[in-house]
Amino acid sequence: MRPMSNPEPIHIIGGGLAGSEAAWQAAEAGAKVVVHEMRGVRGTDAHSTDSFAELVCSNSFRSDDHEQNAVGLLHEEMRRCGSLIMRAADQHQLPAGGALAVDRHGFSAEVTRAIHNHPNITVIREEIAGWPPAEWGNVIIASGPLTSPALADAILATTGEDALAFFDAIAPIVHKDSINMDIVWAQSRYDKAGPGGTGADYLNCPMDKDQYFAFVEALKTAPLHEFKDWEKVPYFDGCLPIEVMAERGVETLRHGPMKPVGLTNPRNPTVKPYAIVQLRQDNALGTLWNMVGFQTKMRYGIQAEVFRMIPGLENAQFARLGGLHRNTFINSPKVLGADLKLKNDPRIRFAGQVTGVEGYVESAAVGLITGRLAAADARGETMATPPITTALGALVAHITGGHIEAESYSGARSFQPMNVNFGLFPEVEIVKPEGAGRWRGNDKTIAKRKAITSRALEDLKAWA
Repeated sequence: MRPMSNPEPIHIIGGGLAGSEAAWQAAEAGAKVVVHEMRGVRGTDAHSTDSFAELVCSNSFRSDDHEQNAVGLLHEEMRRCGSLIMRAADQHQLPAGGALAVDRHGFSAEVTRAIHNHPNITVIREEIAGWPPAEWGNVIIASGPLTSPALADAILATTGEDALAFFDAIAPIVHKDSINMDIVWAQSRYDKAGPGGTGADYLNCPMDKDQYFAFVEALKTAPLHEFKDWEKVPYFDGCLPIEVMAERGVETLRHGPMKPVGLTNPRNPTVKPYAIVQLRQDNALGTLWNMVGFQTKMRYGIQAEVFRMIPGLENAQFARLGGLHRNTFINSPKVLGADLKLKNDPRIRFAGQVTGVEGYVESAAVGLITGRLAAADARGETMATPPITTALGALVAHITGGHIEAESYSGARSFQPMNVNFGLFPEVEIVKPEGAGRWRGNDKTIAKRKAITSRALEDLKAWA
């Protein structure tokens, strides 16, 4: 622990995964921390206890394979950074094959004990019902997807009307290297270049009439996710799930997000596709492409099966599947700087799901970075965020600028919550062993992932 010359505490709003990790990292760095947690005074629709880091949904932290899985790599990086969340998860691990599942009660109790027992952390049970007071000079807002209405209103007033969302209307995202470019072609409607465009800014998947009708039927019969009352959100015409549009009439989709106008298939220019699915570049690296207008309530288990009916996506690998559910998150690429500070009030940082990351570990990871950054501020020092070649750095880079904001089919903003995945990392060159023959099966993918994860851990070591 390093002593602080500046006694002013870091104020952290929220005691979830991100807030707990941020508090731990800052306190371990020697900073004085005050955690403001409203549970115990005011509950939420989802939580059942007032414990820190309560897991309200699954008890799984997903894959723990740090060589072949991006979230497993994130686990390992966090362990190497002294993560409280990962320490507690490892201590309360349950059998789950290659996944890291935890005893949710033991896990939460461990985090709560650690926070309450740390000499540099003070816990205050209270709701922050408005913008943080002006005298707080170093603040982390980690209020999560169930941010209280009063605080959400304050965030909205400070960041602007288009900077806060109260629900997700999420379209699936596809890894570009899994798209069949022998079928798909690049073209914008009517070859419009638009700001920063080339006139070939979308990838187009053509369907004939039979393929389209079969696809619509699959949408209409697919099982849907059933929501709890607190998760339910209203439908707006601009963000209707595709299966709801399909129910409104068999031709609805081809007059909406699947309209074929303004596009010509260069491989068969005399035949007009009956419908077209468009994909738009989603990140600056060009490795991830989202399916335009394809937000959906279909269960995860069926989504990939249905979407692989689309010509060109028959072998698609998904970085994120679609969804529509209640959430509160800011438009981070617009309102946050690279150091996760709010551009129009730099004493404030955001962490966790409210920044637009998806998943337990991702939320805690952003807390880890903000805790360290805030502690550096308290010391009067400047700390760089991890390099984009690491899982921690790739995640932060994505939410603070890596995502490309583009006009969506509905006209709404396109930034949506994201899990960590290999599509967020820069490309890496892989070299076959001398004398090796052609790549077989998944050998190239396995080698590429190993190269990404090995590079990440080396670069993390240098940063840490």
